Amino acid sequence: MRLRLLGGSALVALLTLLPGGPVSAGTGGGGDDEARPLVVGHRGASGYRPEHTLPGYRLAARMGANFIEPDLVSTKDHVLVVRHEPQLGETTDVALHPEFAARRTTKVIDGTEVKDNWFVDDFTYAELRTLHAKERIPAIRQRNTLYDRRYHIPTFQQVIDVSKQLSRELHRTIGIYPETKHPTYFDSRGLSLEEPLVRALTRAGLNGPMAPVFVQSFETANLKELNRRLKVPLVQLMDAPALIPADVRAAGGTTTYGELATPAGLRSIADYADGVGPSKDYVLDRATLAPTPFVADAHRAGLLVHPYTFRNENTFLLPGAKNPVFPADDPRYGFAFKEYKAAFAAGVDGLFSDNPDTAVEARESFASR
Repeated sequence: MRLRLLGGSALVALLTLLPGGPVSAGTGGGGDDEARPLVVGHRGASGYRPEHTLPGYRLAARMGANFIEPDLVSTKDHVLVVRHEPQLGETTDVALHPEFAARRTTKVIDGTEVKDNWFVDDFTYAELRTLHAKERIPAIRQRNTLYDRRYHIPTFQQVIDVSKQLSRELHRTIGIYPETKHPTYFDSRGLSLEEPLVRALTRAGLNGPMAPVFVQSFETANLKELNRRLKVPLVQLMDAPALIPADVRAAGGTTTYGELATPAGLRSIADYADGVGPSKDYVLDRATLAPTPFVADAHRAGLLVHPYTFRNENTFLLPGAKNPVFPADDPRYGFAFKEYKAAFAAGVDGLFSDNPDTAVEARESFASR
C-alpha cells in the first residue's frame, strides 16, 4: 500500500504546506472550510501560451497554479525534454528546417501509426535546441500563434529550476507534476524514461514524501516500477473507458481503463499509486454535470482525484457547460465556471487546467460560497 491519504499522512502534511491552507485529501467534501483543491497548470498556461514552454510555466504559476505539468519524452542521446508527444511536427517549427527534412518518417507508437512526422528520439538534444515551439491547436487558439517560434524546447531539468525560481519569486511553493509519455515506446527505443526521471528528482532533492512532486502516467507497469524507486506520490492517469493501457496491451492483457475505474480496480491502483487522474467525464455526467460515484469510490480506496483537462473554450467543455448560443466546437469561451463549480462540488482534490487564472477564481469563489 502506498502513502495513505487520510489520518495525517506524510502526503497530507505535504499538501498542507501549499498555499491556500490544507488541501482536500480524499474526504469527499465537507470538513475543513479552508480546504482548497490543487490547480495544476496543464502543460503550463496553455490557454495563453504555446504548451510546454518556460514562459508558459511561469505564467501558470503567476496566475495562481500550485503545480506546473511537464510531459517527459527523450532525445536520441537520452536527455529528458518536455513535449506533448514524441512527434514534433505539431508543436515545433521542425518543418521549416531543411537540414532535418530527411528525418521525416512514419512510426508506430503504442499500436497507432503516426505518418509523415519528425520524432524526438531521432534528434540529439543539441539538434533539438535549434527548434522552437509553436501553438499545437492554432485553429482554436489563434492568439497563441503570436508566440510561435519565440521559445526553445525545455529540458526537464530546466523546468525543475524554473519551479524553484518561481517558488522564491512568489514566496510560495510551486510544485512539479511530470508525466512519463509513452514509456513502453521509449523502452522499445532503449531510452527508458524512469531512470533519468529518478536521477533528476533525486539530484534536485525532490525524491521524498515531503517534496512538492507528483509523478503520473497513463501506463501501469512504469508506475509500479517507480513505486519501488520514488518516495513522491504517484498518479494513475485514465483515458477513455474502452481503451487498454499501452503497457497492458503490449503484454497481451485486456484490462481497460473502465475496469480500473471500478471500486475493485481503484483498490488495485492503491497498491502502487496515491491518486488517479481521470478525464473529467469520469467525475461528472456529461449532460447534467451531476457527480458520478467515481470520486467517492476513489476516496474510499484512499486515492486522490485530479481530473483533466479543464479549458475555457466551448469546444472543450462538457455538453452541460457549453454555451448553446455558439456551435458546440466554437473556440469562444463557454460556461467554464459552471463546469469548475460542478467538479469542486463533486469533491475533487485538484484538477488540471489550461487556464489557471479561471481555475483559481472558480476555486476561491466555490470556497467562499
